Amino acid sequence: MRIELRVCKHCFEGEHENEHKTEVTRDLVACARVIRDHIEQTDFEDVHIRMVSEDTGDDGRPAALPAVAATIQGDQVAVSDTQLITMGESGYMMVYPNPQDALKVLAGNIDELSRVRDENVLPDLSPESADIIFGETGGDDGEADMYQQ
Repeated sequence: MRIELRVCKHCFEGEHENEHKTEVTRDLVACARVIRDHIEQTDFEDVHIRMVSEDTGDDGRPAALPAVAATIQGDQVAVSDTQLITMGESGYMMVYPNPQDALKVLAGNIDELSRVRDENVLPDLSPESADIIFGETGGDDGEADMYQQ
């Protein structure tokens, strides 16, 4: 299995005015880094993280996996600057252009990794990301508290 996470460099660096988007973008990268750092204990062959920026001419084309999520906005095709692409052993690819969905997928993989290691390897996540993963109530068992900074 392989993963490619593409994120907006400007969101990651806090250059956009949306603080919530910045926090979620940083949490996406933190989750992907945890998986990459423990790759030998997962089913993953590769975890690729890429910062996308129009300033550098990087328009979000694939680097590791040949898939791109796009939408139609008006009469133009728009490529999502933040997306997660996974490819399984069968060759099927899943594309998650919604950062909230991508965060849930990565968090699920980290949860499995924590079980394999028999220790918590979850990164500290922002309250925004904890709300996305567990809902605003934080879940019944208080797991969201582990994600809070």
